[in-house]
Amino acid sequence: MGELVWEKRQFGHRARLALTPAQVRLMDDQAHAARAMWNQLHDLWQMTPKCQRALTRMDQALRQARKEIDWYGVLPAQAVLKTYFQAWRNCWDGRADEPNFKARFRTALSVDIPQGRDLQIKRVHRRWGMVNIPKVGRVRFRWTKDLPVGKLANKENRITGARLVKDGLGWHIAFRIQTLELKPEPHQGPEVGIDAGVKLPLALSDGNHQDHGRPARLPDGTADRDKWLNPQEKAKLLRLEQRAAHRKSFRKPKERSSNRLHVTYDQIRQLRARATRRAIDWQHKTTTAIAKQYGTVVVEQLQITNMVKSAKGTIENPGKNVAQKSGLNRSISQEAWGRTVTLLTYKTARNGGTLVKVPAPNTSLRCSACGFITPGSREDQATFVCKNPACGWSANADWNAARNVLHLYRIGLVTIPAAGRAVVRRTRGVKPAAAR
Repeated sequence: MGELVWEKRQFGHRARLALTPAQVRLMDDQAHAARAMWNQLHDLWQMTPKCQRALTRMDQALRQARKEIDWYGVLPAQAVLKTYFQAWRNCWDGRADEPNFKARFRTALSVDIPQGRDLQIKRVHRRWGMVNIPKVGRVRFRWTKDLPVGKLANKENRITGARLVKDGLGWHIAFRIQTLELKPEPHQGPEVGIDAGVKLPLALSDGNHQDHGRPARLPDGTADRDKWLNPQEKAKLLRLEQRAAHRKSFRKPKERSSNRLHVTYDQIRQLRARATRRAIDWQHKTTTAIAKQYGTVVVEQLQITNMVKSAKGTIENPGKNVAQKSGLNRSISQEAWGRTVTLLTYKTARNGGTLVKVPAPNTSLRCSACGFITPGSREDQATFVCKNPACGWSANADWNAARNVLHLYRIGLVTIPAAGRAVVRRTRGVKPAAAR
């Protein structure tokens, strides 16, 4: 038996908060103050010469501003400063874009709590826990996962901080957790290729397809924007959208929106958030099952940003089939392929497996039986029929692409992201077998 290897693991856990109306107002005020402070720090950063940009100078300016501006006292101001600097570090390391201005109605409300010791988490019930939020007080949250608190907390297993986030369903808290776990043994499961599609969300090369059972299009052929809602919720959403359009028609240009219109927008946002929660729940359950069953998961290196670009074109060169392309873009965005790959990446590693990316070109056009690319083989979105006279193989188009994805890995054509670009490298010692 080999020596046990421990490794540090960092992950997040999100739980819903149960706030009183007074606490909701405090949280909203704190989030708006954090957004306004972020914008002021961003303006100060842009006006300050590069040679003078430093955390200590901005910290001194912030301390002086807290003495002169009253609403700075409703939130821990140092947390906003640390979050802003961390955003720039993420940008410099290539993990995110540059920080920018946060608009009032287009930005999700959030407040960061950088120190875990300020939370003082305690479990009070089988389903409930208590957490201390600075400037707000003790708040209940849903206990759905065992957290390293109390006697279970130590230097290796602890909560390092949290972030408060608001969506259409209310306020949530996302804990940042650090643990020390045994390094998993190499997964001995089989290899599988995965093709992400619109009609079939996840097609697997062994035929074990994953479908959420919600059609991507309506009977009239248009894309279903609300497929994660039931018929009653869809009817309610339609009424709310009509009500919002009616109330918006009475607003004059540059006039402030009425409170009734904002209430209607909040109700629409709540339904949208409920649909998003259901989609993420399905993705988590599906990716967990795949990571536990397969040792090597092979996916395509997709440029999703380029795939969902508009087809409108310009005035000189107008685009074609703009409405059809718009519906396809909406369907691709709803499936959230990038989030699926992100979930598979860390879940396969946690179970001892690996996730590999291969080049995407021609995986849906090549026949996985004979390997030839013949014109007209892709008759429609769902069926692939090889036009090679010596083959004639036919199957589901997404399954054919999944078999090609696995075959590219087996012949060693692996895409390795390096310095923001894709590099194709052939590996040694791979099996030159076709994906069956």
